[in-house]
Amino acid sequence: MSDTIICYCTGAGHTRRLAEHIARGASSAALLDVETIADEDWARLHAARAILFGAPTYMGSAAGAFKTFMDATSDFWLDQLWQNKIAGGFTTGSANAGDKSLTLMSFATLAAQHGMIWVGQAEIGPPANTSNGEINRDGFWLGLAATASRDKSELIMPADAETARRYGVRIAEAVARWGKGTAN
Repeated sequence: MSDTIICYCTGAGHTRRLAEHIARGASSAALLDVETIADEDWARLHAARAILFGAPTYMGSAAGAFKTFMDATSDFWLDQLWQNKIAGGFTTGSANAGDKSLTLMSFATLAAQHGMIWVGQAEIGPPANTSNGEINRDGFWLGLAATASRDKSELIMPADAETARRYGVRIAEAVARWGKGTAN
C-alpha cells in the first residue's frame, strides 16, 4: 500500500509524464489514472496518507475527466474520509501561464472541502534565484505547473521534470512530518 497516491488524467501523455517525475521524488507514490478508477482504488485512496491531484489545464480549468473524479468525491465528502491527509496538485498546459492557477485553485478548494492539508511549491527559480537554473521558471506557488514540450519524446521540459521531482520530495517530507491520514 502506497503512502501517497497521485491521481491524474492525461490527454496526450504530458500530465502522466509529470506524475511519473513527481513519483520519482516521492519514492513510495503510486499512480492512479482517474479515467480507469475502480472500487478498490477508492479504498486505496481512503487508506493513503497523501493524495495528489493532477490534470491538464484545458480552457482555463481542469480537464473534464478529472472534474468527473472531483465530483465523485462528493459521495463521501460528508464523512470526511480524507480529513488530515496531505494534498497537493499539479497541471500542464501548452502556454507558460495559460490560466494554470485556476486549475490549481480548484484542486486546493477540493482538498479544503475534504479537510486535507495542502502543500504548495517551494522551489524558487529565476529571476529571484538564478543559481537554481530553470526550476519553477514560471513561478507557480500554489502547486506544480509545467509547460508541455512540443518534443513528443520528452513531453515535459527538463526543468519542469526536475521541478516535479523536487515537488515529489517535498510531498514525501510533508507526509513524514504531518501525514496522519484520517482523523478517525
